[in-house]
Amino acid sequence: MTIIEQLARELNRPAEHIENVVRLLDEGNTIPFIARYRKEQHGAMDDTTMRTSSSSTTRVPTCLR
Repeated sequence: MTIIEQLARELNRPAEHIENVVRLLDEGNTIPFIARYRKEQHGAMDDTTMRTSSSSTTRVPTCLR
């Protein structure tokens, strides 16, 4: 199980949405920007959930995701 799949299960969100948020953050986007302008990519995930996924994945190198 990947970190993305584990987070998706813990947060009760589709893995695709978690992966999209991680990718957008890796590209340098901020959580407020993603929350407001990229709703179609994260399924209207609230900013608290995005921060949880962000803090969990920033501790994992990109190659291990």
